[in-house]
Amino acid sequence: MTLTLIDRTRCTDTAPDKGADTVLDKDVADPGAAPEETPDSAPRRAVGREADGLAVASFVLGLVGLLVFNIVLGPMAIVMALLALARHTRRRGRAFLGLALGVADLAVLAVLVTANGAVAWSIGG
Repeated sequence: MTLTLIDRTRCTDTAPDKGADTVLDKDVADPGAAPEETPDSAPRRAVGREADGLAVASFVLGLVGLLVFNIVLGPMAIVMALLALARHTRRRGRAFLGLALGVADLAVLAVLVTANGAVAWSIGG
């Protein structure tokens, strides 16, 4: 059995009185149609990818938050890591690292506030 793709413009030119849908055989796949999916496969994959993205984002935000803007990036990393873990991410290690780095961001913030009396780095001393 061979798969033959029919150009829609050619179909309508050869049979002007018939619609392009009636000319196409049922065995021929329509290239413009969406692929058929089972009802359960699409939402699970989308939620899994979203949870993996949350895990990676929490890790990156926690890592960047160690250096700059830790008052905002730390809590964001913690929230994203907890959301990723609640949504059963496949990247659990990355989510736990994001959670730990978010907590470390808040610890760095607490040290900065007690040492300098302000939320700022003072490299020069």
